[in-house]
Amino acid sequence: MIKFLSFFLVIFPLLANTQISKSKKPNPMLRIEDQPGLPRVLLIGDSISIGYTIPVRNLLKGKVNVHRIPTNGGPTIKGLNQIEAWIGKKKWDVIHFNWGLHDLKYMGPNGENLFPKEKGGKVQVDLSDYEQNLELLVRRLSKTGAKLIWRNTTPIPPGSKGRYVGDSIRYNSAASRVMIRYSIPTHDLFTLSRERMKEIMRPANVHYTEEGSKVLAESVADVILQALK
Repeated sequence: MIKFLSFFLVIFPLLANTQISKSKKPNPMLRIEDQPGLPRVLLIGDSISIGYTIPVRNLLKGKVNVHRIPTNGGPTIKGLNQIEAWIGKKKWDVIHFNWGLHDLKYMGPNGENLFPKEKGGKVQVDLSDYEQNLELLVRRLSKTGAKLIWRNTTPIPPGSKGRYVGDSIRYNSAASRVMIRYSIPTHDLFTLSRERMKEIMRPANVHYTEEGSKVLAESVADVILQALK
């Protein structure tokens, strides 16, 4: 009995630590250390970009230092408030950026998140303000000297809470006017996602499966490499 107990006390912690190490996933929000000599890329975006950050880093390992903002990028009003801190003082070679899903989501009269418009909810940032905010953000990003890539806003599946089918199209149209004015290329993840929605997106949800985020990451990594050529 004593021998069995001693064996258990030794083995159990090892098994527990093994389970913890297996379940622990990389944190996309953690700051990374630059590998000298490699280009520096900044990802700006909401939870969709959070989902593809780690896969993009894995795909571009040894080729690119892939950074991201240390938070959910939220709506354009958050971007305007925090853009200076996100950009920092170091040089960026490419900035891949998006705002949209948080601008177009509906909020309640007391700030309730994802509140139905049928019950009086209103978009967090209306379309005209979104376009104006985006133009201010683009002007600031342009001053970095980085190659800018606008990643358009991904689709809204039917039944998504507090967001409505078709709104991504309207907000993407407004964003497109800004990008054309500043000659910024658009990375079209909207079309990719719409065509493969049932395969890579969660039902009635703007978010992606883990495999879906990897699909997006492949496209993001490819666009970044093309921009760096």
